[in-house]
Amino acid sequence: MERPGVQEVRVRTEGREQEASDGSTRRALNFTTLNGRVRPGDRVRLNTVAVEMQLGTGGYDFVISSDPQPPLDPPAGHILKLRYTPLQTPVLTVEAPESPHHDAMRLFAGLDDLPVVCAELHSQVPAICAAARWALSACHYPRPGRIVYVMTEGAALPIALSRLVPEMRRCGLLDTTITAGQAFGGDLEAVNLYSALAAAKEVAGADIVVVAQGPGNVGTDTPLGFSGIDQGIAVNAAASLGGVPIVAARISFADPRTRHRGLSHHTVTTLCTVARAHALVPLPRLPKTQQQELVRVLQEHRIEETHQVITVDAGRGLDALLASGLEVTTMGRTVEEERPFFLAAAAAGLLAAQLAEIRLLNRKAGEDPG
Repeated sequence: MERPGVQEVRVRTEGREQEASDGSTRRALNFTTLNGRVRPGDRVRLNTVAVEMQLGTGGYDFVISSDPQPPLDPPAGHILKLRYTPLQTPVLTVEAPESPHHDAMRLFAGLDDLPVVCAELHSQVPAICAAARWALSACHYPRPGRIVYVMTEGAALPIALSRLVPEMRRCGLLDTTITAGQAFGGDLEAVNLYSALAAAKEVAGADIVVVAQGPGNVGTDTPLGFSGIDQGIAVNAAASLGGVPIVAARISFADPRTRHRGLSHHTVTTLCTVARAHALVPLPRLPKTQQQELVRVLQEHRIEETHQVITVDAGRGLDALLASGLEVTTMGRTVEEERPFFLAAAAAGLLAAQLAEIRLLNRKAGEDPG
């Protein structure tokens, strides 16, 4: 099985005491950017650590190298990602002097109130994009609105690991992907998050930007030790460049961990500790007891003193996700099991679309000599 950037393969193992006797096979992922395409009969070397530690990789090993080594495409640029590792690979970053977009990036002046949805989890992205796409259509946006996903380097580095990204593109929910920092494999490559946001505006022509880590997030049950802290960094980056940061809240009433019930402590940390800029925080309309729990946390942490909390009726945005046919889960739970979680993501997408419309109208008004 193959999708852009990655092959899913079966590998017959040798020399492993527990497997050599029965000739068993292992599932593995081969990232073609790093290794080229492998073929039946090739010998490969695997990294099996995550599977053996029972970590969340979906039960896949990773191909490190193959014999014979398939030919790789000629380097498109001179900037290395996965730098100073045995797998470092050259890419054409959007900012590089050899890039056709170098001048546009060099002349970038600001985001001009571009709405930037800052999410914590990769599983929030489809609901954000589906809701935003529906809302842009519903308000008769005067052109096909462009939704751009910037994937940070907090979790998975290859965007090809994501099953959701190609599905979102197939459904028309996503136009362009940008991989920032050491992340790689997007339509555009960027050296860091800030230049990725600049590229979203100047090169990808974004009307809405969604920033989130890829799949495979990390948490440690400590206040700061989680990869989703990228969300707060994205808030600061968007605001410092003149964008409008929108925080997609992480809400759950199904998670058995008390620290993630109601408004997750990750969202609280993002808003109270990491984000140094004012952000919009759309929260979905929920049943009374759930709404009261959210209000309690907001008041306890005095979040509304720094950020603007907006209640959004997000049902139609969530309906758009369901109508897309995408199968999305979070922590293994479905949309039905985690309705508040996906409603919160949809609320962020709806608000982003509203701001995109306002931004376009303001720009048109500024261009009208009358």
